[in-house]
Amino acid sequence: MEGVLLASLGGLPKPSGVICALFQNVPLMKAPRFFWRLIHIGPRIAYALGLGPLIGRFVLLLTTYGRKSGRPRVTPLVYEQRGDTIIVASARGRSADWLRNIQANPKVRVRVGRRRFDGIAEVTTDPEKIADYLQRQMERNPRMFGAILASEGLSSTPSRAELVRFAPRRPMVTIRPIDDAA
Repeated sequence: MEGVLLASLGGLPKPSGVICALFQNVPLMKAPRFFWRLIHIGPRIAYALGLGPLIGRFVLLLTTYGRKSGRPRVTPLVYEQRGDTIIVASARGRSADWLRNIQANPKVRVRVGRRRFDGIAEVTTDPEKIADYLQRQMERNPRMFGAILASEGLSSTPSRAELVRFAPRRPMVTIRPIDDAA
């Protein structure tokens, strides 16, 4: 969700032609920070309106604490649940504010559907684990994640080797509950 380029938001086909051939080696520009803040509003409003059980199947609200201010910061993220563990990945790489906040203070609060809990977050940079996560996300939503990966220069159906090579650019975070606040 967070790392989708503006061009891939609508699931548009990959452009081609003379113009694209001229610019094929020019890196795509990521959306500016204010854009990410704007798209974070929708899921937050949905949760506030009581739609957590619906939107919570796809998106959680992660509260981190500002590394400088200490103030709570809420970020909606696509996630995967494996038992009691929640897994999220940074589509913006190491520059994502929520990831940098976790590196400074691993205590987080998570809201998934109706459930809220405090947890400890651990950053994982193991390429194999990240590739596993990306592969599961591709199986879960091939169009969206195919578009995201294509916008990053991979094929829309990348091989395992491509995912492992790509993985170091996308740190993953594992969150384990420490206290279930229901």
